[in-house]
Amino acid sequence: MVVFDEDKQNKRIDDLRKQEEEELTQTLSSKYGVPYLDLTAVPINIDSIRVITETEAREAQVAVFNEVDKVLSVGALSPENPKTVEALNKLKAKGYSVELFMVSHASLEKVWIRYKDLSYSFETKSGALDISNDQITEFLSQVQTIPDVQKLIQEVLSMKKSYRISRIMEIILAGAIATDASDVHLEPEESYVRLRYRLDGILTDILEFDLDTYKLLLSRLKLVSNLKLNIGGAQDGRFSIKIKDSEIEIRTSLLPGAYSESIVLRVLNPKSIGTPLEDLGINKRLMEMIDIQLKKPNGMMLNTGPTGSGKTTTLYAFIKRIHTPEIKIITIEDPIEYHLPGIVQTQTDEKKDYTFAEGLRSALRQDPDVIMVGEIRDRETAEIAINSSLTGHLVFSTLHTNNAAGTFPRLIDLGANPKVLSSAINMVMAQRLVRKLCPACKKQIDLAGDDKKTILDILDTIKDKSYLEGLDRSHIFQAVGCDKCHNIGYKGRTGIHEAIVMDSDIEKIVIENPSEREIEKVASKQNLLNLNQDGVIKVLQGITTLEELRRVVDVERQ
Repeated sequence: MVVFDEDKQNKRIDDLRKQEEEELTQTLSSKYGVPYLDLTAVPINIDSIRVITETEAREAQVAVFNEVDKVLSVGALSPENPKTVEALNKLKAKGYSVELFMVSHASLEKVWIRYKDLSYSFETKSGALDISNDQITEFLSQVQTIPDVQKLIQEVLSMKKSYRISRIMEIILAGAIATDASDVHLEPEESYVRLRYRLDGILTDILEFDLDTYKLLLSRLKLVSNLKLNIGGAQDGRFSIKIKDSEIEIRTSLLPGAYSESIVLRVLNPKSIGTPLEDLGINKRLMEMIDIQLKKPNGMMLNTGPTGSGKTTTLYAFIKRIHTPEIKIITIEDPIEYHLPGIVQTQTDEKKDYTFAEGLRSALRQDPDVIMVGEIRDRETAEIAINSSLTGHLVFSTLHTNNAAGTFPRLIDLGANPKVLSSAINMVMAQRLVRKLCPACKKQIDLAGDDKKTILDILDTIKDKSYLEGLDRSHIFQAVGCDKCHNIGYKGRTGIHEAIVMDSDIEKIVIENPSEREIEKVASKQNLLNLNQDGVIKVLQGITTLEELRRVVDVERQ
């Protein structure tokens, strides 16, 4: 008995039709003098299909399947079709050369279906990852919380490997932007990879995924960051993400590890760094003092603290405070983190020997009124910055020291003349960032035990008791956690600050090459709060917790 298999028969008919179409296309290729190609047997360069949209490709009956040095390989159903001719002319107008092939419907469909593999992003030649279209904006609105990021990545992980990598990368970046993460950490272990975000200065676990996916993701990141694919050593690169009118720069850092390269993506979001001076958590007395110093036509204002303590944000706030059309402001940065209109900003480039010192020299030839130097790292930069402040320029910069008093010994170590410092420096500041308690879930508790002793001991060191007016010394607050703060208990960060203003007493002691302690003792007469004092007041005000304060400063050090 013969069994008729309809499915097999239909497949055979379908195969015959395809074969006939390929033969017809091959015949027509001779007529048009255009070479024939069967794209079902040709690898498709996924990035090349980005040069034309799917809608345009389908309307014009063309498919771009490869690109090498601005030469496009394009398959066409009919080279004389007016829409095909129009599409090819558009590509040529964009500066491409076109290598044309005759292809069948089946070949076109093979390429067109790959549009599904594309992420919503578009990589430009400059390494920009443009995700400004409506689809990705809607996608970003879906990623509000850490569970959203986890859910979306898990969904994409279950998809076909051929096109999930770009989307995983987008979700990771979109999640970082939506949750205001400052860094994304991808850390390979022996059998899995850990994804973490740095939220408000603290690393937070997001999820773990497989090493195979990570290897593809690593290649993808190297590609968009303009890094070498065949090198497994330390590399640094960058790319940018465009969302609506803002551009977010991503700094890529690769470091060889025990199992694979470790990735850190630093998210430089203009939204997070463009904070006004009033919103930095500076107490009223210090704010008044800063305003006095900002009105001076020359001198140095230095801000100190460890990496990630918000120093650059404060300097930008200074610049925004004084910026008027009448003055010229030049910045030398590494990197330019926030673009300020009406200000000349320049970025250092060590590979081209364009250092802070060289940038500073060049800036001085541009007749500036105000100069911001991203960081004083060496003797040469210190000397030029100090001389600039003595020759009629207002200079802002940062140093890596633990406190404000440490600025003077550090500059002297860098070779600065102690006698010149008193004339050059107007004010030095130090700052740290503490996480703010989530207002929706913070819980009031009684102040008791060791915590009470610590807080009262610090309050006793505040000579000017006007700082303590209206403070409740019987209660503090603790973190709880809710949906609004990703169950962390904290939301956002604020600064704690200390400052020393140059006066006759500081001038006298600086000449003697003093220790930090000696400077602190003399500076205490200025009645400006130190880091511990400012922090404890913010604890009693319910802005942060004592645990958080202990994380960033040594509260036992009086």
